[in-house]
Amino acid sequence: MEIEPFSLSLSEPLSTAAGEIDSREGFLVTLERGAVRGVGEATPLAGWTESTEDCESALRDVVADGVDSACPDPAETPAACHAVELATADLAAREEGVPLARWLTTDPAESVPVNATIGDGGVDAAVEAARKALKDGFETLKVKVGARSLEADLERLRAVRRVAADVTLRVDANGAWSRPEAQRAIDRLADLPVSYVEQPLAAADLAGHAALRGRGVGIALDESIRERGVDAILKAGAADTLVLKPMALGGIRRSREIAVRARKRGVYPMVTTTVDGVVARTAALHLAASLGIDRACGLATADRLSADLASDPARVRDGRMHLPDEPGVGVRFG
Repeated sequence: MEIEPFSLSLSEPLSTAAGEIDSREGFLVTLERGAVRGVGEATPLAGWTESTEDCESALRDVVADGVDSACPDPAETPAACHAVELATADLAAREEGVPLARWLTTDPAESVPVNATIGDGGVDAAVEAARKALKDGFETLKVKVGARSLEADLERLRAVRRVAADVTLRVDANGAWSRPEAQRAIDRLADLPVSYVEQPLAAADLAGHAALRGRGVGIALDESIRERGVDAILKAGAADTLVLKPMALGGIRRSREIAVRARKRGVYPMVTTTVDGVVARTAALHLAASLGIDRACGLATADRLSADLASDPARVRDGRMHLPDEPGVGVRFG
Protein backbone atom coordinates (compact mmCIF):
# COMPACT_ATOMS: atom_id res chain seq x y z
CA MET A 1 0.00 0.00 0.00
CA GLU A 2 1.26 3.47 -0.90
CA ILE A 3 0.25 6.72 0.80
CA GLU A 4 0.53 10.09 -0.93
CA PRO A 5 -0.35 13.33 0.88
CA PHE A 6 -2.18 16.12 -0.93
CA SER A 7 -3.52 19.61 -0.30
CA LEU A 8 -6.41 21.12 -2.27
CA SER A 9 -7.12 24.85 -2.12
CA LEU A 10 -10.72 25.87 -1.50
CA SER A 11 -12.47 28.40 -3.69
CA GLU A 12 -13.56 30.17 -0.49
CA PRO A 13 -12.93 29.48 3.22
CA LEU A 14 -14.97 26.73 4.85
CA SER A 15 -16.31 27.08 8.38
CA THR A 16 -15.73 24.01 10.55
CA ALA A 17 -16.01 23.16 14.23
CA ALA A 18 -12.30 24.01 14.52
CA GLY A 19 -12.60 27.35 12.71
CA GLU A 20 -12.22 28.43 9.09
CA ILE A 21 -9.99 26.47 6.73
CA ASP A 22 -8.80 27.42 3.25
CA SER A 23 -7.67 24.01 2.01
CA ARG A 24 -8.54 20.33 2.25
CA GLU A 25 -5.60 18.14 3.19
CA GLY A 26 -5.52 14.40 3.03
CA PHE A 27 -4.01 11.26 1.55
CA LEU A 28 -4.41 9.12 -1.53
CA VAL A 29 -4.06 5.42 -0.77
CA THR A 30 -3.06 3.06 -3.58
CA LEU A 31 -3.27 -0.73 -3.63
CA GLU A 32 -1.90 -2.85 -6.48
CA ARG A 33 -2.52 -6.47 -7.39
CA GLY A 34 -0.74 -7.50 -10.53
CA ALA A 35 -1.43 -4.86 -13.18
CA VAL A 36 -4.57 -3.56 -11.44
CA ARG A 37 -4.50 -0.51 -9.19
CA GLY A 38 -7.13 0.64 -6.69
CA VAL A 39 -7.22 4.14 -5.23
CA GLY A 40 -8.85 5.46 -2.06
CA GLU A 41 -9.03 8.90 -0.47
CA ALA A 42 -8.77 10.07 3.12
CA THR A 43 -9.72 13.72 3.58
CA PRO A 44 -10.18 14.36 7.31
CA LEU A 45 -12.38 17.24 8.46
CA ALA A 46 -12.13 18.63 11.97
CA GLY A 47 -15.31 18.05 13.95
CA TRP A 48 -16.38 15.19 11.71
CA THR A 49 -13.39 12.83 11.56
CA GLU A 50 -10.01 12.34 13.13
CA SER A 51 -7.26 14.93 12.69
CA THR A 52 -4.94 14.85 9.69
CA GLU A 53 -2.13 13.69 11.96
CA ASP A 54 -4.16 10.81 13.42
CA CYS A 55 -5.34 9.83 9.95
CA GLU A 56 -1.80 9.61 8.64
CA SER A 57 -0.69 7.65 11.70
CA ALA A 58 -3.49 5.12 11.21
CA LEU A 59 -2.60 4.69 7.55
CA ARG A 60 1.09 4.27 8.37
CA ASP A 61 0.15 1.57 10.89
CA VAL A 62 -1.62 -0.36 8.11
CA VAL A 63 1.51 -0.14 5.99
CA ALA A 64 3.67 -1.27 8.89
CA ASP A 65 1.38 -4.22 9.61
CA GLY A 66 1.65 -5.30 6.00
CA VAL A 67 -2.07 -6.14 5.65
CA ASP A 68 -3.29 -3.74 2.95
CA SER A 69 -6.98 -4.62 3.25
CA ALA A 70 -7.14 -4.25 7.06
CA CYS A 71 -9.13 -1.06 7.73
CA PRO A 72 -8.22 1.22 10.62
CA ASP A 73 -10.86 1.59 13.34
CA PRO A 74 -13.84 3.38 11.71
CA ALA A 75 -14.95 4.75 15.08
CA GLU A 76 -11.59 6.37 15.87
CA THR A 77 -10.20 7.12 12.40
CA PRO A 78 -13.09 7.04 9.90
CA ALA A 79 -11.28 8.96 7.15
CA ALA A 80 -8.36 6.52 7.21
CA CYS A 81 -10.77 3.59 7.16
CA HIS A 82 -12.64 5.23 4.26
CA ALA A 83 -9.44 5.39 2.21
CA VAL A 84 -8.37 1.79 2.77
CA GLU A 85 -11.89 0.44 2.24
CA LEU A 86 -12.35 2.47 -0.94
CA ALA A 87 -8.98 1.45 -2.37
CA THR A 88 -9.87 -2.19 -1.71
CA ALA A 89 -13.31 -1.82 -3.33
CA ASP A 90 -11.94 0.13 -6.29
CA LEU A 91 -9.35 -2.58 -6.86
CA ALA A 92 -11.95 -5.37 -6.68
CA ALA A 93 -14.36 -3.57 -9.04
CA ARG A 94 -11.57 -2.89 -11.53
CA GLU A 95 -10.56 -6.56 -11.43
CA GLU A 96 -14.16 -7.50 -12.25
CA GLY A 97 -14.31 -4.82 -14.93
CA VAL A 98 -17.44 -3.12 -13.52
CA PRO A 99 -18.19 0.36 -12.12
CA LEU A 100 -18.11 0.53 -8.35
CA ALA A 101 -21.88 0.98 -8.08
CA ARG A 102 -22.44 -2.25 -9.99
CA TRP A 103 -19.92 -4.00 -7.75
CA LEU A 104 -22.00 -2.86 -4.77
CA THR A 105 -25.34 -3.93 -6.27
CA THR A 106 -26.57 -5.57 -9.46
CA ASP A 107 -28.90 -2.80 -10.59
CA PRO A 108 -27.66 0.69 -9.69
CA ALA A 109 -29.21 3.90 -10.95
CA GLU A 110 -27.46 5.49 -13.92
CA SER A 111 -27.57 8.96 -12.37
CA VAL A 112 -28.42 10.69 -9.11
CA PRO A 113 -30.17 14.06 -8.63
CA VAL A 114 -28.18 16.58 -6.60
CA ASN A 115 -29.07 19.78 -4.80
CA ALA A 116 -27.59 23.25 -5.00
CA THR A 117 -26.72 24.91 -1.71
CA ILE A 118 -27.54 28.55 -0.99
CA GLY A 119 -25.48 30.11 1.78
CA ASP A 120 -26.60 32.34 4.63
CA GLY A 121 -26.22 35.65 2.77
CA GLY A 122 -28.98 38.23 2.54
CA VAL A 123 -32.06 38.29 0.34
CA ASP A 124 -30.30 39.53 -2.79
CA ALA A 125 -27.53 36.95 -2.49
CA ALA A 126 -30.04 34.15 -1.93
CA VAL A 127 -32.12 35.19 -4.95
CA GLU A 128 -29.04 35.47 -7.16
CA ALA A 129 -27.85 32.00 -6.08
CA ALA A 130 -31.32 30.54 -6.68
CA ARG A 131 -31.49 31.99 -10.18
CA LYS A 132 -28.07 30.59 -11.02
CA ALA A 133 -29.05 27.17 -9.69
CA LEU A 134 -32.21 27.18 -11.81
CA LYS A 135 -30.20 28.15 -14.88
CA ASP A 136 -27.85 25.25 -14.18
CA GLY A 137 -30.78 22.83 -14.04
CA PHE A 138 -31.04 22.14 -10.32
CA GLU A 139 -34.48 21.08 -9.14
CA THR A 140 -33.68 21.02 -5.41
CA LEU A 141 -32.28 23.93 -3.40
CA LYS A 142 -30.97 23.75 0.15
CA VAL A 143 -30.86 27.08 1.96
CA LYS A 144 -28.74 27.72 5.05
CA VAL A 145 -30.73 29.30 7.89
CA GLY A 146 -30.28 30.04 11.57
CA ALA A 147 -27.65 32.78 11.39
CA ARG A 148 -30.42 35.43 11.35
CA SER A 149 -33.76 35.87 13.06
CA LEU A 150 -36.58 33.60 11.96
CA GLU A 151 -38.37 36.49 10.28
CA ALA A 152 -35.23 37.41 8.32
CA ASP A 153 -34.79 33.81 7.21
CA LEU A 154 -38.45 33.57 6.19
CA GLU A 155 -38.02 36.71 4.11
CA ARG A 156 -35.05 35.10 2.34
CA LEU A 157 -36.95 31.87 1.77
CA ARG A 158 -40.04 33.63 0.43
CA ALA A 159 -37.81 35.54 -2.00
CA VAL A 160 -36.20 32.30 -3.16
CA ARG A 161 -39.61 30.67 -3.55
CA ARG A 162 -40.81 33.57 -5.72
CA VAL A 163 -38.03 33.01 -8.27
CA ALA A 164 -38.01 29.22 -7.87
CA ALA A 165 -41.66 28.32 -7.55
CA ASP A 166 -41.42 24.71 -8.68
CA VAL A 167 -38.24 23.49 -7.00
CA THR A 168 -37.97 21.26 -3.95
CA LEU A 169 -36.88 23.54 -1.13
CA ARG A 170 -34.92 22.39 1.92
CA VAL A 171 -33.38 24.33 4.78
CA ASP A 172 -30.39 23.56 7.00
CA ALA A 173 -30.28 25.15 10.44
CA ASN A 174 -27.07 23.44 11.64
CA GLY A 175 -28.53 23.07 15.13
CA ALA A 176 -29.11 26.81 15.60
CA TRP A 177 -32.60 26.76 17.10
CA SER A 178 -34.05 26.04 20.52
CA ARG A 179 -37.08 23.75 20.76
CA PRO A 180 -39.61 26.64 20.84
CA GLU A 181 -37.82 28.40 17.97
CA ALA A 182 -37.78 25.21 15.91
CA GLN A 183 -41.49 24.62 16.48
CA ARG A 184 -42.32 28.15 15.35
CA ALA A 185 -40.03 27.84 12.37
CA ILE A 186 -41.42 24.54 11.19
CA ASP A 187 -45.00 25.74 11.47
CA ARG A 188 -44.08 28.69 9.25
CA LEU A 189 -41.92 26.66 6.85
CA ALA A 190 -44.76 24.27 6.11
CA ASP A 191 -46.58 27.07 4.30
CA LEU A 192 -43.76 27.78 1.83
CA PRO A 193 -43.61 24.72 1.44
CA VAL A 194 -40.29 23.26 2.61
CA SER A 195 -39.56 19.57 2.13
CA TYR A 196 -37.39 19.12 5.19
CA VAL A 197 -35.35 21.01 7.72
CA GLU A 198 -31.91 19.64 8.42
CA GLN A 199 -30.62 19.59 11.99
CA PRO A 200 -33.01 22.15 13.50
CA LEU A 201 -31.84 21.45 17.08
CA ALA A 202 -28.56 20.68 18.81
CA ALA A 203 -27.09 17.37 17.70
CA ALA A 204 -27.58 15.64 21.05
CA ASP A 205 -31.30 16.47 21.34
CA LEU A 206 -32.92 13.39 19.83
CA ALA A 207 -36.11 13.69 21.91
CA GLY A 208 -36.57 17.24 20.69
CA HIS A 209 -36.14 16.19 17.07
CA ALA A 210 -38.60 13.33 17.53
CA ALA A 211 -41.18 15.82 18.87
CA LEU A 212 -40.77 18.00 15.76
CA ARG A 213 -41.78 15.26 13.35
CA GLY A 214 -45.26 15.16 11.90
CA ARG A 215 -45.71 18.95 11.74
CA GLY A 216 -45.75 19.17 7.94
CA VAL A 217 -41.97 19.45 7.38
CA GLY A 218 -39.63 16.48 7.43
CA ILE A 219 -36.74 16.28 9.89
CA ALA A 220 -33.30 15.40 8.53
CA LEU A 221 -30.38 14.67 10.85
CA ASP A 222 -26.73 15.15 10.01
CA GLU A 223 -24.57 16.24 12.96
CA SER A 224 -26.63 14.00 15.26
CA ILE A 225 -25.20 10.95 13.50
CA ARG A 226 -21.72 11.90 14.71
CA GLU A 227 -22.92 12.99 18.15
CA ARG A 228 -25.36 10.18 19.05
CA GLY A 229 -25.00 7.47 16.41
CA VAL A 230 -27.47 5.95 13.99
CA ASP A 231 -28.84 3.32 16.38
CA ALA A 232 -29.83 5.95 18.94
CA ILE A 233 -31.49 8.08 16.24
CA LEU A 234 -33.53 5.16 14.93
CA LYS A 235 -34.49 4.04 18.43
CA ALA A 236 -35.66 7.56 19.32
CA GLY A 237 -37.66 7.95 16.09
CA ALA A 238 -35.87 11.27 15.67
CA ALA A 239 -35.56 11.55 11.89
CA ASP A 240 -37.39 11.20 8.60
CA THR A 241 -34.11 11.46 6.69
CA LEU A 242 -30.49 10.61 7.51
CA VAL A 243 -27.72 12.63 5.84
CA LEU A 244 -24.82 10.22 5.40
CA LYS A 245 -21.20 11.36 4.95
CA PRO A 246 -19.10 8.33 3.94
CA MET A 247 -15.84 10.03 4.95
CA ALA A 248 -17.17 10.51 8.49
CA LEU A 249 -18.76 7.06 8.70
CA GLY A 250 -15.70 5.05 7.75
CA GLY A 251 -16.40 4.22 4.12
CA ILE A 252 -18.98 3.55 1.44
CA ARG A 253 -19.78 0.00 2.47
CA ARG A 254 -20.41 1.00 6.08
CA SER A 255 -22.52 3.89 4.85
CA ARG A 256 -24.47 1.54 2.63
CA GLU A 257 -25.18 -0.82 5.53
CA ILE A 258 -26.51 2.13 7.55
CA ALA A 259 -28.67 3.29 4.64
CA VAL A 260 -30.21 -0.14 4.18
CA ARG A 261 -30.90 -0.42 7.90
CA ALA A 262 -32.48 3.03 7.99
CA ARG A 263 -34.76 2.25 5.08
CA LYS A 264 -36.07 -0.81 6.86
CA ARG A 265 -37.12 1.53 9.68
CA GLY A 266 -38.83 3.94 7.28
CA VAL A 267 -36.05 6.55 7.35
CA TYR A 268 -34.80 7.81 3.97
CA PRO A 269 -31.01 7.93 3.42
CA MET A 270 -29.28 10.79 1.64
CA VAL A 271 -25.59 10.91 0.67
CA THR A 272 -23.38 13.97 0.90
CA THR A 273 -19.69 14.82 1.09
CA THR A 274 -17.37 16.60 3.50
CA VAL A 275 -16.04 18.72 0.60
CA ASP A 276 -13.82 15.86 -0.54
CA GLY A 277 -11.58 15.41 -3.55
CA VAL A 278 -12.78 13.81 -6.75
CA VAL A 279 -12.03 10.22 -5.68
CA ALA A 280 -14.19 10.29 -2.53
CA ARG A 281 -16.81 12.52 -4.17
CA THR A 282 -17.26 10.14 -7.11
CA ALA A 283 -17.30 7.15 -4.75
CA ALA A 284 -20.15 8.82 -2.84
CA LEU A 285 -22.01 9.10 -6.15
CA HIS A 286 -21.54 5.36 -6.71
CA LEU A 287 -22.90 4.73 -3.21
CA ALA A 288 -26.01 6.84 -3.86
CA ALA A 289 -26.57 5.13 -7.21
CA SER A 290 -26.21 1.69 -5.61
CA LEU A 291 -29.00 2.64 -3.21
CA GLY A 292 -31.27 3.87 -6.02
CA ILE A 293 -31.69 7.22 -4.28
CA ASP A 294 -34.15 9.34 -6.24
CA ARG A 295 -34.06 12.45 -4.04
CA ALA A 296 -31.36 15.06 -4.45
CA CYS A 297 -28.11 14.30 -2.63
CA GLY A 298 -25.47 16.77 -1.48
CA LEU A 299 -22.79 15.72 -3.94
CA ALA A 300 -22.44 18.88 -6.03
CA THR A 301 -19.44 20.15 -4.06
CA ALA A 302 -16.70 20.19 -6.71
CA ASP A 303 -17.02 23.96 -7.07
CA ARG A 304 -15.92 24.37 -3.44
CA LEU A 305 -12.42 23.37 -4.58
CA SER A 306 -10.17 25.58 -6.71
CA ALA A 307 -8.02 22.54 -7.54
CA ASP A 308 -8.65 18.80 -7.50
CA LEU A 309 -6.83 15.48 -7.55
CA ALA A 310 -7.77 14.60 -11.13
CA SER A 311 -10.31 15.39 -13.80
CA ASP A 312 -13.94 15.03 -12.63
CA PRO A 313 -15.68 12.14 -14.46
CA ALA A 314 -19.14 13.04 -13.11
CA ARG A 315 -19.72 16.75 -13.45
CA VAL A 316 -23.20 18.04 -12.67
CA ARG A 317 -25.44 18.29 -15.73
CA ASP A 318 -28.99 19.58 -15.44
CA GLY A 319 -29.07 18.96 -11.72
CA ARG A 320 -27.84 15.36 -11.93
CA MET A 321 -24.57 13.47 -11.70
CA HIS A 322 -24.16 10.49 -14.04
CA LEU A 323 -22.11 7.42 -13.16
CA PRO A 324 -18.80 6.99 -15.01
CA ASP A 325 -18.80 3.99 -17.35
CA GLU A 326 -15.27 2.91 -16.48
CA PRO A 327 -14.48 0.16 -13.97
CA GLY A 328 -14.07 1.01 -10.32
CA VAL A 329 -14.60 4.58 -9.16
CA GLY A 330 -13.86 5.81 -12.67
CA VAL A 331 -11.30 8.52 -11.84
CA ARG A 332 -8.27 8.60 -14.13
CA PHE A 333 -4.79 9.57 -12.95
CA GLY A 334 -1.99 10.52 -15.33
